[in-house]
Amino acid sequence: MTTYVVVSIVGGILFGILDGLINANPVAQRLYAVYKPIAKTSLNIVAGVAIDLAYGFIMAAVFLLLYTSLPGEIGIAKGLSFAILVWFFRVVMSVASTWMMYTVPARTLRYTLFAGLAEMLALGILYGLTLQPLT
Repeated sequence: MTTYVVVSIVGGILFGILDGLINANPVAQRLYAVYKPIAKTSLNIVAGVAIDLAYGFIMAAVFLLLYTSLPGEIGIAKGLSFAILVWFFRVVMSVASTWMMYTVPARTLRYTLFAGLAEMLALGILYGLTLQPLT
């Protein structure tokens, strides 16, 4: 249980750091300028940290629930499988919906896809290397 709590907190912090790196870098700022007319002008840092920590706990719990069903014999393979699964449901589906509903440049959508994949792979590797269900 202690490992779950620690890894969940680390996962939440990693989520926040990666979100910041992915969304606040100069390339992303140029690509995401298309959203400027509807973007908030300030962020609620406390809410953002709380959400990222909640994501860390929820994703670690889902990883543990799915652990035996995930492909792979070792934790890292299971973590990578989980990352691809989460990437599809979190990022790919969102990008596909955005592509269908809004006028967003293809390069922006590609950036979101690949940055989201990198983020999910980092989290999947963390979970795969550190978490196993109790036997």
